[in-house]
Amino acid sequence: MNVFLWVAQAVLAAVFGLTGAMHATQPKEKLRPMAPWVEDFTLPQVRLIGAVELLGALGLILPAVTGIASILTPLAATGLAVTMLGAAATHARRKEPTAVVVNMVLLAPAALIAWGRFGPYAF
Repeated sequence: MNVFLWVAQAVLAAVFGLTGAMHATQPKEKLRPMAPWVEDFTLPQVRLIGAVELLGALGLILPAVTGIASILTPLAATGLAVTMLGAAATHARRKEPTAVVVNMVLLAPAALIAWGRFGPYAF
């Protein structure tokens, strides 16, 4: 299970790292075709969402690898799960069911990592 959690952490870190970097650096006009939800948010809010995703990605890996404040790993997973709940609510409001499914697919491993790293497979 520990290996599975590490793989899940690496995959989620890659996904959230890439999307976070994109949301934190790209102009809204460039994001709009692939992320139409940006229309509902100001540019600073989109940048903040990107920063949260980036920090979550780093938090999934760095504390566990370095052994420094490893409690941050399950906290990062919890934060990303909450972020996905908010994203799902936004997509549901916008009537984008496919995006809600993607959010739930990302929420599931984040919640599993939080459970495993807080509980039986803590560092």
